[in-house]
Amino acid sequence: MSPGDEQGYGDPARTDDGGYGYGGGGYGGSGHTRTRLPDADPYGGARRPGRSSSRSLVTVVAVVVLLIAAIAFANRGGGDSDSASGTTGNKPEAASTAASGTDPVGKKKAGIPTGYARDTQGAQSAAANYSVALGSAEMFNEARRHEIVDTVYAPEVAAARQHDLDTAYSSEKFLTNIGLTKDGTAPTGQTFISRVIPVGTKATVSSANNATVEVWYTSLFGLSGEASTNPVSESWYTTTYQLKWVSNDWKITDFQQKDGPVPVGRDQRASTADDMTKAVEEYGGFTYAR
Repeated sequence: MSPGDEQGYGDPARTDDGGYGYGGGGYGGSGHTRTRLPDADPYGGARRPGRSSSRSLVTVVAVVVLLIAAIAFANRGGGDSDSASGTTGNKPEAASTAASGTDPVGKKKAGIPTGYARDTQGAQSAAANYSVALGSAEMFNEARRHEIVDTVYAPEVAAARQHDLDTAYSSEKFLTNIGLTKDGTAPTGQTFISRVIPVGTKATVSSANNATVEVWYTSLFGLSGEASTNPVSESWYTTTYQLKWVSNDWKITDFQQKDGPVPVGRDQRASTADDMTKAVEEYGGFTYAR
């Protein structure tokens, strides 16, 4: 995201850059075939002990499997029997986080997915994809930044945003704080990483011409390299976008950002600089759609 778009990228305070500031289930059963054993081993050994412990284990496993199957059946959210009988019943509504099944947009402008549906799902998809573009390392290239801003912002605010972002990204102090050279590139032998990964979206306002969408996402930012003084780190934010229907597409008119929600970090060993660089270079991003 932009320096104004991501708190914690060297300058914790938001400035006039106008940015973010840096079912499945199982089935089963059990059955036993009992074979009566002779009282003594024909070779003179002692009488074989009973297998009550093994039988108990099999019984427990069978009960657990059947329980899992029962839970899965209960959580199927409506079965074929209702459709076959013609009855409706009281089925639960789809979760707000469920995918819509609508295909992603089929065109791009300046490499950014565009042409969203004029509905709530289209607004959410636009907000998610615009977050990815605004949080990318390409924002540190002037020509590319201008293309991104002109694509995602409404025409009446794009010029003002462009000026704010140019001012922020040309700040030598800012670039030095995050470990980049004065022209916004990574030092020799290092790789600059800036990537936003949306986790979910929520529309709080939606109409034919305006929408307000919250995007919860995690952000990777830093320099990957043995000599890096700003290693790649992970942050969590929620950005609320105000969107407007302009020229047959959703465009940003304003936004607000806040920290979190932040999950508890696991006790995992951090990857090496080489592994991190390789991952970012080899794993591409997604086109987000509800």
